[in-house]
Amino acid sequence: MISLAIPELGSWEGKIFVGILGFSWATYMWEEYLAYRQRRVYKENVIPPKELKNIMERETYDKARAYSLDKSKFGLVEGAFNQIVSTGIMVYGGFPALWAASGQFIQWLGFSPEAEIPQTVAFVCIGSLVNNFISLPWSAYYTFKVEQKHGFNKQTPGFFLKDKLKKFVVSQLIASPVVAGLVYIIKAGGDYFFVYLWGFTMVVVMFFMTVYPDYIAPLFDKYEPLPEGELKSKIEKLAAQIEFPLTKLYVVEGSKRSAHSNAYFYGFFKNKRIVLYDTLLEEYTPLNEKEGDKEEKEEKETDNKEKKKTGCNTDEVLAVLGHELGHWKLNHVLKGIIISQVNLLLVFSVFGSLYKYTPLYSAFGFHHSQPAFIGLIIVMQFVFAPYNEILQFLLTMFSRHNEFQADAFAKELNHATNLKSALIKLNEDNLGFPVYDPLYSAWHLSHPPILERIRALEDKKEE
Repeated sequence: MISLAIPELGSWEGKIFVGILGFSWATYMWEEYLAYRQRRVYKENVIPPKELKNIMERETYDKARAYSLDKSKFGLVEGAFNQIVSTGIMVYGGFPALWAASGQFIQWLGFSPEAEIPQTVAFVCIGSLVNNFISLPWSAYYTFKVEQKHGFNKQTPGFFLKDKLKKFVVSQLIASPVVAGLVYIIKAGGDYFFVYLWGFTMVVVMFFMTVYPDYIAPLFDKYEPLPEGELKSKIEKLAAQIEFPLTKLYVVEGSKRSAHSNAYFYGFFKNKRIVLYDTLLEEYTPLNEKEGDKEEKEEKETDNKEKKKTGCNTDEVLAVLGHELGHWKLNHVLKGIIISQVNLLLVFSVFGSLYKYTPLYSAFGFHHSQPAFIGLIIVMQFVFAPYNEILQFLLTMFSRHNEFQADAFAKELNHATNLKSALIKLNEDNLGFPVYDPLYSAWHLSHPPILERIRALEDKKEE
């Protein structure tokens, strides 16, 4: 029989438990309220606003509205399920039960019951396995029902399962030594272990930012050099114009899993690379080829009606890259790294002062032990939850500000017209709904809505 693991409410443990659980539900209700406001926008805006004239066709608008409604309904059900599961884990002692199971597992492997590092690694691995098992049906439904219905999913069930398995194995191979290092530093670092902890995580983050694109990402997607031609020449010319130290240009085969598009750059110092999704490139994506084959068969019946291509032309791709390289030129990436590292040092400092606070562990059912990694989870995920919500909102505002600056940078490079047309095309290709509730938009959208970005590019103020 499963018993409740709720501490005595009058004790410090009980107060901590109630505070954490109460804030969890308050956050959930706030998020659902915002989602309800946005869902109401989807339902009520059946007719496109006048401002969308010459920006979005009615057919695309209707498709985007239907797609957004389906995603919102899915999020409503999945969010309720996840909240109930997380509450159940807290109320019925899921963390101590998983910790005990991890201890039994390492003993079966021959480790000592006191071997905290192997037990922590087992705890993370088993916890990830359980989490993947719980989330798999939701992920499968979203991929093969929601995304498939609206034409975005390109995965087969076999590819989907293989991809999930590969991601799990790779993530565990990465997480295990990192987690072991964290626990070792906490245990052996002395009074100022949090400083060493911060230094260790900073090195790990920088290391994986360097090796991930070259050695890990290719395990999941195919990367090829961008072929010689007009697009490559113009990108290299753009990079030289703003002194971006471009060394390589890649195209990633994103079309094998999704029709969504993207572009990004990575690398440190004088070794920068640019990656373009094939779905971004009008003349490169196989989506247009496949659709073109179908059109050849249908031309006679449709009176030679031309089907609109997906992706962007060469000038629009340059405008998109002008925006992305604006982030580099304006040091947005560097500022983001600095903010994250300062925040991490703050969190570790607080953890250092709460590390041995017994009621914190007792509130989660750990009455006879104080595992280091469990304490780190409690502080980072639960104690800092109010702070994290505020910080996330501020970072969202910071991101929106950066997006406007990057758009302005592309405009200074004389790409305003092409950036506008690229934003419109990409919004259509991804079926982005252009109308947002102001509160939902302010809280959630790290990128400004398309209408706000177009107004800024055209130097128009909202009436």
